[in-house]
Amino acid sequence: MAAITIEELAEIVARRASADDPQSYTASLARKGVQHCAKKLGEEAVETALAAVGGDRAHLVAESADLIYHLLVLLQVSGVGLDEVSAELGRRTGQTGLQEKASRPRS
Repeated sequence: MAAITIEELAEIVARRASADDPQSYTASLARKGVQHCAKKLGEEAVETALAAVGGDRAHLVAESADLIYHLLVLLQVSGVGLDEVSAELGRRTGQTGLQEKASRPRS
């Protein structure tokens, strides 16, 4: 199978999330809402971190794919476009990471 870009995957997620297909995992996640999708993203983040610590490259690759997919689903159900995230990343590249972090409002 050919590689896929994150933009292409975001388009697939958007299309499937709005589909009325009972066989679509993406549609079933979207129907469960932001809270459920956020929980799934958190689970995948932990699994990805554990795979990295475990040193199993293939497992890290697989978990990273799950993490990116679930992030895109969460963004979709939250109404946040990948282009918005890309623009924010672009804004941040104009300064060092420490400068960017220092400029964030404290909460």
